[in-house]
Amino acid sequence: MNSTAVLERQNEILRRNIETMIIKNNRDGLSRQESGFYHTMVKEWHQNQHEINQMRD
Repeated sequence: MNSTAVLERQNEILRRNIETMIIKNNRDGLSRQESGFYHTMVKEWHQNQHEINQMRD
């Protein structure tokens, strides 16, 4: 597996986790700890997207 494939797989996992957190937030709300995890995942997802886009150029 090359580094682009690894980042794409990681992004897919992050996207699924982010979707799960959004659903939980809409249903029950997030605790402070969960909110921190959510924001960290979104930041990491954006960073990975940026790295993937740079590799493709």
